Amino acid sequence: MPKVLIAPREVAKFADKFRAPLDEAGLEVVALPPAEANLPAESELIAALHGVEAVIAGSEAYNPRVFAANPQLRVIARVGVGYDAVDLAAATAAGVAVTIAPGTNQGSVAEHAFALMLGFTRHIPARHAALSAGGWNRLMSLPLRGRTLGLAGLGRIGKAVATRARAFEMRVIAFDPFPDAAFCAATGVELVPFERLLGESDFLSLHLPLTPETRHVIRASTIAVMKPGAVLVNTSRGGLVREADLVPALQSGRLGGALLDVFEDEPTPADNPLRALPNVVLTPHAAGVDTQSLEDMARSAAEAIASLRRGEWPTEKVVNPAVQAAFRW
Repeated sequence: MPKVLIAPREVAKFADKFRAPLDEAGLEVVALPPAEANLPAESELIAALHGVEAVIAGSEAYNPRVFAANPQLRVIARVGVGYDAVDLAAATAAGVAVTIAPGTNQGSVAEHAFALMLGFTRHIPARHAALSAGGWNRLMSLPLRGRTLGLAGLGRIGKAVATRARAFEMRVIAFDPFPDAAFCAATGVELVPFERLLGESDFLSLHLPLTPETRHVIRASTIAVMKPGAVLVNTSRGGLVREADLVPALQSGRLGGALLDVFEDEPTPADNPLRALPNVVLTPHAAGVDTQSLEDMARSAAEAIASLRRGEWPTEKVVNPAVQAAFRW
């Protein structure tokens, strides 16, 4: 019986809620032994994949060493919509199909983006700390209504943020290389060039995939174009922002704040200067994960594996379609 590994330990804890498609496809489900770390290190992952033909994957890295050590691997099904932890070229060369879970976590990310913005404008962390220490500091809040929210990327997540922004009476502008004009017309989102997005946004929220073209899209030269005092929101991928350029912009007041759920290196180092800045709100790459979205993503991953086992091709989920011609399982 072919084996499927559930790599993230947090996901394995509720396997009974999503494993039915795997059972029905005649697949044996296995998981890592309990440990403090949610995700396995490379050596642990390589060992755990021995004899495994498909994996429900988290953010652990799948690199050429992993593929070379496990030539029997056929499917990597990501619990999420990003796949930068997977070396896609190496996966395709190894004949491994890589899938994502589209349409499962945009609501969670959008809610988190607004939690960050409201936490910042309403000084929630500072007010909580002051009251916990016995104080009563009534800091002046900043409004969201009437402010301009710029969306860099208008895919599923960007659209989910846009619809919520309208409820907060924000003006919404967006840049996307392949825009959905019908959505923009229906929701009142104004499409603008990227430089105009930078220059007009009071809050700039990133919703771009991490690619060679988008890496460090926020850097010294683009920060210089941003509206003075603007607030950067990143719930997408840490590599979109060059942190070495972001820190001095925050320290000088060139940017009013940064609300970050993702970082260039994760976990971000203890000495990352962003941790100590007063105009920053940080969370540990948690935007896309709530109890509902995690279950939906895991079920989507399981269904993708089951489809491939049955000889079906889940086109909307596979991110390396070039592997289809040579795919065998």
